[in-house]
Amino acid sequence: MPSFETINVDVLQEHVLRVMLNRPQAANAINTQMGRDLLSLFTELAADPGAVRSVLFSAAGERAFCAGGDLKERNTMDDAQWHAQHRIFERMIKAIIDCPVPIICAVNGAAFGGGLEIALGCDFIYASTAARFALTEVTLGIMPGCGGTQNLPRAVGERRAKELILTGNPFTAAQGLEWGLVNRVCEPARLIDEATETALRMARNAPLSTRQAKLAIHHGLELSLADGLVLEIQAYNQLVPSEDRREGVAAFNEKRSPNFKGR
Repeated sequence: MPSFETINVDVLQEHVLRVMLNRPQAANAINTQMGRDLLSLFTELAADPGAVRSVLFSAAGERAFCAGGDLKERNTMDDAQWHAQHRIFERMIKAIIDCPVPIICAVNGAAFGGGLEIALGCDFIYASTAARFALTEVTLGIMPGCGGTQNLPRAVGERRAKELILTGNPFTAAQGLEWGLVNRVCEPARLIDEATETALRMARNAPLSTRQAKLAIHHGLELSLADGLVLEIQAYNQLVPSEDRREGVAAFNEKRSPNFKGR
């Protein structure tokens, strides 16, 4: 894996890629370089996942997952520079959302603004009891621009999302769990361990199967039920001639663990 200036990337056992935001001195706020780093990484993953079968997305430090856009950097920008930076951010969040590999996000602290939008761009969220969430953009004279107005209502419903976005009010991990935004709330000392266990569990499954299932769920939700069922069968049929399908059935009948190869 290449090295990056603002994120740490390494491979854990069993095909899990660990991605860690690494600007703890700035509450892991997203500056232009972080946008470029994340865009580069997830664009490469989309083009060629290689041996990667799941992604664990986390952040350095205990205080914040990500405080959103780096307002100190933005304070000196004119309108053209702001637009140029945001185009990078727009491509970044789309690359995360479109990643074919399942992504679990471990939120350890504050996930505000763009930080929550990054978490929403992942497939699901585990959160520390210390985590706090908010889309605060309207308090700054802007609005969510990295998927917040689209992904939050899909997670918590239109009326709840309107209340949260239009007030900018923060909410807790427990509230996020109650509303369907968060999948699991963990004690701070257990967050990464529990997220890693789930990432490893996904990585042990057939990688082509998990990618096709993710695609069918993600895009099927945008379709009618009838069209979604057609998409599901198209995704399913691509798995029938795979070596992994044969290996999975053989392993079941031979009462052993399958050895999936991703082909």
